[in-house]
Amino acid sequence: MTLPTGLTKHEITRVRRETRRRRVSVSAIEPLSPRMTRVTFTGPELADFDSPSHDDHIKMFFPTDPMGAHSSGRDFTPRMFDRGRQTLVVDFVVHAVGAATSWVGGAYIGDSLEIGGPRGSTVVPDDFDWYLLIGDESALPAMGRRVEELRAAVPVMTVAAIHDTADEQSWTTSADWRPHWVHRGSAGPDDAAAMIRVVESLDPGAGDGFVWIAAETSVARALRHYMLEHRGQPAAWIKASAYWTLGRAGEKDPIG
Repeated sequence: MTLPTGLTKHEITRVRRETRRRRVSVSAIEPLSPRMTRVTFTGPELADFDSPSHDDHIKMFFPTDPMGAHSSGRDFTPRMFDRGRQTLVVDFVVHAVGAATSWVGGAYIGDSLEIGGPRGSTVVPDDFDWYLLIGDESALPAMGRRVEELRAAVPVMTVAAIHDTADEQSWTTSADWRPHWVHRGSAGPDDAAAMIRVVESLDPGAGDGFVWIAAETSVARALRHYMLEHRGQPAAWIKASAYWTLGRAGEKDPIG
């Protein structure tokens, strides 16, 4: 594989940019599963939007009062983006309660809201020999985007903890995708043990691999520890993030 000029093999690059808010409008709403809804946004302010990494996150500001004077910000992954069409796709996990769930449940074509970011991107090159992506429902948008964007024939394994078979997703890719679904009902800290049991059975093959993890805080930490201590995965080739914390609404946070 020919690397871009100035880059070395497996070089992870970080991109920083000034944050700004953009107003976007809903152009399509599509249920993906019983617990996930896809919303397509459009608007001229997306003309200079940029999202080079599969796990970028944007801040979406949901109104918390009828007049829209106050809002609540939540982090979401840009699932797909088309600059030419000025469209941005975001997949929402539907919870029992929450500002985002309330907004999605009442959204209509033409509704608008503000988004911010991405403030920064960590770009993992597509030059590893294999990839392992581990996470729960909250990680599916980033997982799906990565699987779809990887080069032809490269092995990529996904281990995803979801409620049941109705929440499984199918992604179109030229990569050698090997999905593993963990059906466990409600999300929680037990996800780590269930996903580790699956990972233990996987043989990614020879060569250098990159491991990406995104889940509940304690789960992501446990999975990262397992990959470091029991599988000997180099720390530099692991990215683990806490996408949510049990009992608390908050932002996505890197943990290693």
